[in-house]
Amino acid sequence: MTDTAETVGYAVVQTAKVPEVALTFWVVKVLTTGLGETTSDYLVRAFDPPLVIALSGVALTVALVVQWIIPVFSKWRYWIAVSLVAVFGTMVADVIHVVLGVPYLVSTVVFLGGLLIVFACWWWVEKTLSIHSIYTRRRESFYWLTVLATFALGTAAGDMTATTLGLGYFVSGVMFLAAFLVPLVVRRWAGASEISTFWIAYILTRPLGASFADWLGVGPERGGVGLGTGFISLALVVVAWGIVALSTFDAAAISARLDRN
Repeated sequence: MTDTAETVGYAVVQTAKVPEVALTFWVVKVLTTGLGETTSDYLVRAFDPPLVIALSGVALTVALVVQWIIPVFSKWRYWIAVSLVAVFGTMVADVIHVVLGVPYLVSTVVFLGGLLIVFACWWWVEKTLSIHSIYTRRRESFYWLTVLATFALGTAAGDMTATTLGLGYFVSGVMFLAAFLVPLVVRRWAGASEISTFWIAYILTRPLGASFADWLGVGPERGGVGLGTGFISLALVVVAWGIVALSTFDAAAISARLDRN
């Protein structure tokens, strides 16, 4: 991924606004999906649900606006926004099921349809779905809309396999892990499309991380280990942000060495 600006769209930013897609990216992405799942569950049970949902929506809006208006990429701003998308996306999917009574199978299909519409609009306007081309604010807007849709879809899909289909959280996690590895392997060994395999894997990170986080957090009566959603949320925060901090430190150290040379 280069750092040069591109004069496409109505507004140009100075650097690509997404991180490099490497092992660290996928690890942190999975951790933040689990973080979103357990944090959402903990907050809506510990505090007033309407208030929590409203505050989460406000926090997400602020994070996305900050991410959108600042032209320089920051790992901290990016992953804070992703974490808040994970929390709020989980809440939206759960409200649709718990409050409105929409079955997970129906919401999964609806969210999938919504995601495909976002992809279609993005392609129709920009003629690319590549994350390596997020150099304009319009493309960044499509990107974050896609991210939000993938989180809502992944939440509904993960809950559908675990509860509606009766597979449980652990089996669902193993199933989604296997599915997540398929596009990466196909891309590596069969030369499949980078764009399509990336987005398939990206979508699958949501139910993958959420399923294992639920399995660790919920009680044995729900087929889990019972460590508690609050504890798991805290642990995921420490691990995820520790990795981000280390990767930021490494990048800064490399940049400093290059400047000295």
